[in-house]
Amino acid sequence: MFVISLTDWQFGAPTFAFVGIANFREVLADEGFRASLLNTIVYVLIVVPGTVILGLAIAVLIESGRSLRALYRALHFLPFMATIAAMAIAWEALLHPTIGLVNQTFLAMGLPTANWLRDEVTALPVLAIIGIWQNLGFAMVLFLAGLKSIPRDLYDAAEIDGADRWLDRLCTVTLPMLNPVSMFVVIVVALRAFEAFDTIKVLTQGGPGHASDVLLYTLYRESFEYLRTGYGASVAVIFLAIVVALTLIQARAMDKRVHYQ
Repeated sequence: MFVISLTDWQFGAPTFAFVGIANFREVLADEGFRASLLNTIVYVLIVVPGTVILGLAIAVLIESGRSLRALYRALHFLPFMATIAAMAIAWEALLHPTIGLVNQTFLAMGLPTANWLRDEVTALPVLAIIGIWQNLGFAMVLFLAGLKSIPRDLYDAAEIDGADRWLDRLCTVTLPMLNPVSMFVVIVVALRAFEAFDTIKVLTQGGPGHASDVLLYTLYRESFEYLRTGYGASVAVIFLAIVVALTLIQARAMDKRVHYQ
């Protein structure tokens, strides 16, 4: 891929020529690429905290409940198991500007409606909400496993030390003991967010304009729609470098938090 990024090869062409870093210069000067990079960062910054916070909250609520735990786990995990393309088509129907259930509900409640997937302001946040919904079950299951591994004795000891309220026990026992799981969830969900493609391909095709364009869709469009394979390969190299760098930064930044006595 790196070698191809140094060429002017177009998909299917019998010949190519080496152009050095010309593709990378073109990519970095391209306003469309910069827009997709910014959109990807915004998407990740919405999806990761939303998924982690909601996944932890749901896991704590399910674990503290007394009945129907298996049902609640299954309901929240189903989106993660669903076919992404089919899920995107279902969301397209829900978000239809006139007959969609979302706008119909808003009208019944007297709230303003919108063309959610064709508005530059709402397209990317709506896709991020769908991303949170899709990854929520994955985070929930991992947090449930982490909660079950916390010894009950720690909660008893915290209660003796004065942590009577659930919030005190959450801050002094639950969250510190979940640090290893939390680090794993953050890294995996961040990687999955960077890989967002299917819902964007089905729902918005990067539009309107470049409002919902992300790096992986830019890579696909340049390589397989415009057949600019050398240019697409350079986008792939930059994408890979960003993902690896952010993963290493996350792991290093959170490393101190995952060790406990």
